[in-house]
Amino acid sequence: MQKELRVAAYAVCIRERRLLLARLSGTGGAAGRWTLPGGGMEHGEDPYDTVIREAEEETGYAVEPVALLGVDSIRRRYPRKFGTHADFHGLRLVYEGRVTGGALRHEENGSTDLAAWHDLDTVGELPTVGLVEAGLNLWTRAHES
Repeated sequence: MQKELRVAAYAVCIRERRLLLARLSGTGGAAGRWTLPGGGMEHGEDPYDTVIREAEEETGYAVEPVALLGVDSIRRRYPRKFGTHADFHGLRLVYEGRVTGGALRHEENGSTDLAAWHDLDTVGELPTVGLVEAGLNLWTRAHES
């Protein structure tokens, strides 16, 4: 079984009770689902820089990470080519982000195809990946005290 580790950084950007999300593109099982802006770290890249780069790529906004909310870890097994399987471990650093500039736009030819603000009260009705709930839970815990 092939082991795969992916370290990524994401932003929870909330403004006027609305959450910034990006819709996943492609043909995989998550296509069409909404996620937090962010993505995989490049070799040697600081996660702080990753979330800034990825948020801009996916939404058009300049995002400042203001606090590390926490780390979300997932593990799953899935089939690979030639009858093999992968043991996937995703380590996701979740930051609170503040939009400081730029303009909303959609990513072209990337992992997402649409960016939008969604009312916090209706996010639960959207088709989302588990990271959205995990990120909102981390954000809520940080703002309860």
